[in-house]
Amino acid sequence: MIDALKNIVGSKNVLYGGLEKSRIAHIWDMDTPLSTKGVILPKTTLEVSKILQLCYENNEEIIVHGGLTNLVGGTQVEPHQWVISLEKMNAIEDLDENAKTITAQSGVILEHIIAAAHEKGLFLPLQFGARGSAQIGGVVSTNSGGMRVFRYGMTRSLVLGLEVVLPTGAIISSLKKILKDNSGYDLKQLFIGSEGTLGVVTKVCLRLFESPTTRYAALVAVQTFDDVIRLLRFMEKQLSGNLTAFELMWRTAYNAAIAAKQQSAPTLSKDFPFYVFIESMGYHLGEDYEKFEYAITTAIEKGLVADGVMAQSAQEVNSLWMIREDTHALTQPYAFSQHFDISLPVGVMDEEITAIVKHLNALPYVHDVFPFGHIADGNIHLIVGKKDSIAAHIKQINDIVYKNLRKHQGSVSAEHGIGLHKKAFLKTSKSDQEIALMKTIKQSLDPKNLLNPGRIF
Repeated sequence: MIDALKNIVGSKNVLYGGLEKSRIAHIWDMDTPLSTKGVILPKTTLEVSKILQLCYENNEEIIVHGGLTNLVGGTQVEPHQWVISLEKMNAIEDLDENAKTITAQSGVILEHIIAAAHEKGLFLPLQFGARGSAQIGGVVSTNSGGMRVFRYGMTRSLVLGLEVVLPTGAIISSLKKILKDNSGYDLKQLFIGSEGTLGVVTKVCLRLFESPTTRYAALVAVQTFDDVIRLLRFMEKQLSGNLTAFELMWRTAYNAAIAAKQQSAPTLSKDFPFYVFIESMGYHLGEDYEKFEYAITTAIEKGLVADGVMAQSAQEVNSLWMIREDTHALTQPYAFSQHFDISLPVGVMDEEITAIVKHLNALPYVHDVFPFGHIADGNIHLIVGKKDSIAAHIKQINDIVYKNLRKHQGSVSAEHGIGLHKKAFLKTSKSDQEIALMKTIKQSLDPKNLLNPGRIF
């Protein structure tokens, strides 16, 4: 295998015999060396194809690595498995200003794509904390979300075309730049969000938008959850298509985030139950600011907002959003933490989150519970700071958080995926018939179960 792999990618691009231990499986665990047969670093789609064909013929399991920011164990590796890392496939191949599309190899870091588009006056609206590390192939494979989903949709909504290598080595290439294509099955949708279990994404064609020329932000305090929802509807009416983000932090999460911040940012008193971060983006300098200021002021006058502050510069806008984006500030004080990423209907969200927090806080091994999230699309995150990582305690916390998801037709994973960690709870979000169909698709494309095995189910 080593000799065959060297023939495909070159000697320097196969790490084994101790060299693989310089690698890691996750960006948050830099101290644990990778335990694997070896790491393969292809530079082209053809090399990926030959690697997968070789592994298929020899019954070798492969785990795909991108930016290593996955939060559900998707990049964990066993000693008998190979790792294929796409970091050297890092070229932006095409940026079509007229079609408003960008085509990139899978190893390109998301932030680099955003910057390249921005240089041409175009805009990729994907916005989440790991954008400086996440690679676009992984972003597509996990159908990443973020803070502008309710305005622009998940990653799925931005993908026009894909190039994918199947577990057998077959290359499926459809890098179309068109938005409308009803010519049979939309095959790219099989691979978006499939967590690398059906094929390795090697190239992506993304839809872009005209770059907004204005960006404004405000932080407001709200007294009740009902007022949070009323405020969302009010801001949607006032700002129309300019409302691009509406993020919520419960008091505990906000206070912990503020306590960890050292840079200057507009802040409010720590005594309110809810804190909402609002973003408006548009194309008319004076008019957009007046519209945003009027909306915030009117919301205060109507009693929807108890207090508020507007960012007065681009630096303040960025500092304000760092309060919400930097979830590391919520985990740093604790040796152990559990992360949750659930979807709930807005009508039951307040009652459910209140009950979950109450039950978690009653556990003697829990320090703190931090709820926050993308309230406009029904996605709530929870970070549970705790004293240990005992398996029974992990299960008890999981059972509390996931208890009523099936009853409310929610989701165990709004945007992070299932990976290895959430397999036991897939049935809270999918019926037996749905899971059976998913397994049929996996069996059809990967009959030997060699590509990212054990993920999802």
